[in-house]
Amino acid sequence: MGRDGARADRHPGERDTAAAFADAWRSRTGAAAELDKNLRLFRLGELAPPEPAPAGRARTAGTGDRELLVEWYEAFAAEIEEQGLNAATFVDDRLSHGGVTVWEVDGAPVAMAGITRPLAGMVRVVAVYTPPGHRGRGYAAGVTAAVSGAARDAGVDEVLLFTDLANATSNALYRRLGYLPVQDHVGLTYSPVVE
Repeated sequence: MGRDGARADRHPGERDTAAAFADAWRSRTGAAAELDKNLRLFRLGELAPPEPAPAGRARTAGTGDRELLVEWYEAFAAEIEEQGLNAATFVDDRLSHGGVTVWEVDGAPVAMAGITRPLAGMVRVVAVYTPPGHRGRGYAAGVTAAVSGAARDAGVDEVLLFTDLANATSNALYRRLGYLPVQDHVGLTYSPVVE
């Protein structure tokens, strides 16, 4: 949110391009942009599933998982401080194309990873989340490897994902799975336009 309570918009971009746009936007509108996050774009190279594999297995989420996935996505968005996103819309969209995979242990979901629809031979892994009580057991690695491998098996050429550089755990995890850094970006938050 902006300082006056109006909704601020967040947009990622390559650092120099984002800075130039922010300066031009401020000159034109009077609205300021503030650095929100430092991000890194990764591309999957050779997939290296976790060894040893975590307990459990991956499965494509279905409509029966919807309520849990909405709850998890809301928790995920809160953790990454993402505002203004509708969890139900996100989940419904992913479910409509088989774009959410859950990792389950003894029949109970313990982690999730989403994937976008293929576009121009590319997909993006999104919303990798493990609830706090299930962390530290390799479930995020398992579900990320599963969704990444499924994309490759479906003929997708490029599997991409963004990470917050402040999250050393996720950055190390994705590298271990075979993701290679492509480019650093920044997330900017724009204050409301001054009228």
